[in-house]
Amino acid sequence: MTETHSIPKAGSILIADLTGDAVVRVPADATVADVAKAIADHQVGAVVVGDDARPTALVTERDVVRVVASGRDPAAVRSADVASTRLVWCEADETVDQAAIRMTDHSIRHLLVERDGALAGIVSARDLLGVYATDADQV
Repeated sequence: MTETHSIPKAGSILIADLTGDAVVRVPADATVADVAKAIADHQVGAVVVGDDARPTALVTERDVVRVVASGRDPAAVRSADVASTRLVWCEADETVDQAAIRMTDHSIRHLLVERDGALAGIVSARDLLGVYATDADQV
């Protein structure tokens, strides 16, 4: 008799299982230089602006690069002035597949994860790719 193991398909893994790290935040008055330092120090791709339980602004690596590429001084540009404010959320109990579809539909790389009305984490396209790659390795 062959024993079967129940290994979940990557897409059925819950987003909550990917959001263990603390969310990196910068103060509302932070500059883009402050954001760049936080991104480098914590090795993340995005930081939340402000300390609200349900934030309204997110700055990504790409936002920092755009400031630098435009020739502006990152120490003189407020993070709030370059932050994304049309944030896309998912529930912590949604699946990787659901999150991947939402990210694709909105053409975004970071999805804020909500639990009980508050920010529980951030999941990135890189996080999802890691899950799918691990699943592919098991085949």
